[in-house]
Amino acid sequence: MDDNLPYYLGFSHFLGIGPTRFVALIKYFGGVKKAYGAKEKDLKEVIGTKWAGKFVEFRAGFDPIKKLDELRRKEILTITCDGKAYPKKLLETTDPPICIYLKGEINSIDFEKAYFMAVVGTRKPTPYGIQVARKFSSELASSGFIIVSGMAIGIDTAAHWAAIDAGGKTIAILGCGVDIIYPAVNRRLYETVINKAGLIISEFPPGQLVEKGLFIARNRLISGLSMGVLVVEGAEDSGALITARYAAEQGKEVFAPPGPLTSKMSAAPNSLLKQGAKLVTSVDDILEEFNLRLVPKKEEELGKDLNGEEKMIFQILRDEAKLSDEIVNQTKLAIEKVLNILSMLEIKGIVEKNSEGKYQIRI
Repeated sequence: MDDNLPYYLGFSHFLGIGPTRFVALIKYFGGVKKAYGAKEKDLKEVIGTKWAGKFVEFRAGFDPIKKLDELRRKEILTITCDGKAYPKKLLETTDPPICIYLKGEINSIDFEKAYFMAVVGTRKPTPYGIQVARKFSSELASSGFIIVSGMAIGIDTAAHWAAIDAGGKTIAILGCGVDIIYPAVNRRLYETVINKAGLIISEFPPGQLVEKGLFIARNRLISGLSMGVLVVEGAEDSGALITARYAAEQGKEVFAPPGPLTSKMSAAPNSLLKQGAKLVTSVDDILEEFNLRLVPKKEEELGKDLNGEEKMIFQILRDEAKLSDEIVNQTKLAIEKVLNILSMLEIKGIVEKNSEGKYQIRI
């Protein structure tokens, strides 16, 4: 164990000392151990009377060794800002977290070499928004990107699941502790990410419950870890705009698909486009910005694990997109059967509906 880990852990668990105050303390005292054990009168010189008093009171009741044992039991990994495993992209932000906490298989993600793309948007998406989020996330994941989002309901959830369904990886960065499933309806997503599809990350100590201001702080990590941010949908006061602002400040690319002028949820992406965000209508637009090339899944690979009736419909859609009635006419299957199979193929990330309401192979 890193000798300094208990001190990093202590500072991280005291929410009154964030990254900015932490850096000031380290500079003043010359190290994390000295800063953590400093006398109250000396702490006041750096963080003021109020916070110095509160920290000393907190320190007296906090047992870092006991806390580390608790984190190990919960299978939560702690990485300090001077640790080798700490993502360099986060260190490059203006206020990197003192510690980050992770659940999942850390070795499944190569923070040095992987491409990360944030996909964010409203908690109240339209069907159009869900379709756009799924399409971009699926195709980006298929081309090797790791999808980063905040696990909120709506666009975030659609982006995470699309990446998983495409056989890719995803990272959920939370505005609460990594052991808190929020929202509760995303329990299956949370467990799927941990067990096979990526990582759950937070800078907030395990056990930290949801508070509104924490979501704003976590948005800088979503953009900080990513090469760019795609804002799919959002109202004029959407939190996704905060993520986009952080991205711009960090020198990251901001992307937005055009939205219907009649939809309130087009306000955020359309506003960003006016401010100079890159308009995207396909994943190729994003890849071109980074001078990358999409490597689509081979259709043979997509259809290899399908059963007889699924494969029959898959073969029909290989030629051209079709309405469900057209598929019924070709297969002679009952409409209920066809719709059920199409739903399963959508869930598997193999087919999707296009803007004309026709089913097509997703590549």
